[in-house]
Amino acid sequence: MARMTFNDRTTPLTLLQTRRSGKPRDLGAPGPSPEQLDQMVTIAARTPDHGKLAPWRFVIVPDAARPALALKLVEILRAEKPDATARDEEAAAQFATQAPSLVVVLSAPVQPHKVPLWEQELSAGAACMNLLHAAHAMGFAGGWLTGWPAYSDAVRDLFGTEGQRIAGFVFLGTPGRPLEERPRGELSQIVHRWNP
Repeated sequence: MARMTFNDRTTPLTLLQTRRSGKPRDLGAPGPSPEQLDQMVTIAARTPDHGKLAPWRFVIVPDAARPALALKLVEILRAEKPDATARDEEAAAQFATQAPSLVVVLSAPVQPHKVPLWEQELSAGAACMNLLHAAHAMGFAGGWLTGWPAYSDAVRDLFGTEGQRIAGFVFLGTPGRPLEERPRGELSQIVHRWNP
């Protein structure tokens, strides 16, 4: 197969084949406009969803609110990890302010419900992936991160409510350097054909 470049829009398949994750710290301006973010989220919400429950929420963190998020993350880090160093605090602040745009995706399952929790959580993960595909199709790159903030109830409470979980922090922007292809699993290792 010929080498394809990032965001090759020749065909739908080449677009999918050329998607790469961007390290949020390497994503710069321009980022998506508010209208583009709305369009990306609309596309992300077209995720398979057994029961039509929409078991996810998207929280767009505006650029002007990013410094306040950085302060909150440092505050929560201090409360949850008293042994955190100044370097840990700096990393928490940098986490909140990297890349031009940030969408926090929450898993928001409907419980109790006949649709199993696992299926609803999978749908939230698929919504994150659809958001990345939408960003890529619009000429941007994205990075989907978790880290300690995704597992902190106090951080979750900044964006959602009890019973919800942070599926990911999706950072969006323009690659500041060429996106590298990472090693992919050999099909012989990750695909098997069932034979009864």
